[in-house]
Amino acid sequence: MITVSNVSLRYGDRKLFEDVNIKFTPGNCYGLIGANGAGKSTFLKILSGEIEAQTGDVSMGPNERLAVLKQNHFEYEEEEVMKVVIMGHKKLYDIMLEKDAIYMKEDFSDEDGIRAAELEGEFADLNGWEAESEAAILLKGLGIGEELHNKKMAELTGSEKVKVLLAQALFGKPDVLLLDEPTNHLDLQAIQWLEEFLINFENTVIVVSHDRHFLNKVCTHIADLDFGKIKIYVGNYDFWYESSQLALKLSQEANKKKEEKIKELQNFIARFSANASKSKQATSRKKLLDKISLEDIQPSSRRYPYVNFTQDREVGNDLLRVENLTKSIDGEQLLNNVSFIMNKGDKIAIVGRNELAKTTLFKILAGELEADSGSYKWGVTTSQAYFPKDNSEYFEGCDLTLVDWLRQYSPQDDSESFLRGFLGRMLFSGEEVLKKASVLSGGEKVRCMLSKMMLSGANVLLLDEPTNHLDLESITALNNGLTSYKGSMIFASHDHQFVQTIANRIIEITPQGVVDKMMTYDEYLENKELQAQIEEMYK
Repeated sequence: MITVSNVSLRYGDRKLFEDVNIKFTPGNCYGLIGANGAGKSTFLKILSGEIEAQTGDVSMGPNERLAVLKQNHFEYEEEEVMKVVIMGHKKLYDIMLEKDAIYMKEDFSDEDGIRAAELEGEFADLNGWEAESEAAILLKGLGIGEELHNKKMAELTGSEKVKVLLAQALFGKPDVLLLDEPTNHLDLQAIQWLEEFLINFENTVIVVSHDRHFLNKVCTHIADLDFGKIKIYVGNYDFWYESSQLALKLSQEANKKKEEKIKELQNFIARFSANASKSKQATSRKKLLDKISLEDIQPSSRRYPYVNFTQDREVGNDLLRVENLTKSIDGEQLLNNVSFIMNKGDKIAIVGRNELAKTTLFKILAGELEADSGSYKWGVTTSQAYFPKDNSEYFEGCDLTLVDWLRQYSPQDDSESFLRGFLGRMLFSGEEVLKKASVLSGGEKVRCMLSKMMLSGANVLLLDEPTNHLDLESITALNNGLTSYKGSMIFASHDHQFVQTIANRIIEITPQGVVDKMMTYDEYLENKELQAQIEEMYK
């Protein structure tokens, strides 16, 4: 358990936290959420002791151990992978070093023998004899094969280093586990393995993540950082979001009878309980949900952008025909005879291991890149709006204010009041609309690009990783906006929930061509897993 008492932190006039009092208890996984800049990562650093709060203190039980996912991927370049993982349990690793140093002495004394015996006892108490096998299991689960276990970290790729540092944090069954964006740079298999690990983890977990599917799978509670305070809510991210929206609705209907409100709350909880999976995490969450009262849910002060795509004209039946597109860049073949026909109502998710291949397809369909061979043809009734993965060319060196930047893309050359209002709905309020486009943050640039697309009135959207750089609130708003969009789209995203809730068709780009399935993302993953199991059986 970890207890936070009266913790406060300010930077100049900016208050991050004030008199935070909270307990994180064993057996629970807490998703720490808050708007960008609210101080989520800073709060984790206070919990870990990396940053000292100005008031208050953080305490743990006697002999309890805390582990943190480290962000410096180059910290252990000269160390072997296996050793780096075991370093996650500092006391055990220090014992191993001291023990090895004693045994390597040429003039081994009686005192050395006594000390070695003491160390052997401590080593056994800490399950030292199982250390290497536990580390190997963690590495294998995250996709780091045995051939890499004795290599130096410098020999690994960036994504492999991330996995090793994650294994380091998980090693040795820490009493409290702090994870800041643990799914970043992980492949789908590693994320699924981590989800199962955390679901079955019996101690305390506090995690910051923009991956809503991950938060929904692993979290028993949400710790909401708002106005310098942290409030704990039972349930996963979706439960928190929908309960806060329900609370907002109920508070706006102040005259509604309390009995009706209670019934609405009961129906809401029952729906979430019924949708829970059979995992240990979901079962314990259901028991907690059943105890919630009307007073336990509160409206959130979060601001969500208003994302609403409309079509200026309805599209006909002939949308897009792609035939045998082939493209190589720097000698690497990215697209190999890619062919498909897009139909009215299709919301196609482009998936595949090769990120550059997906981006190359989007650039070709948007007219920004020529294929080596093959062709594509848009239907005469279509109009396209494109969201590129790299939007820097739209903003670098641009001296225009946001109002003037957006005016470039407004078909009606709308008035300043209209553009200000439009930007306001995308969370650029007051004087913010007079900022230079060149100084925007990554998330602000994405919101501007989405504004540009909404003004276009296009009936086909091309979106290459639109959730990058967005906070949870903006991802949720974009997700809802695209789910309700009446037009057609082709998109790519690493956000599992985003793909699952929007796509009705999956196209996987492979070195041999495409795999084209009319199904949801979860169905596609289940189908792919089943196929892999069958192939394994017949090897």
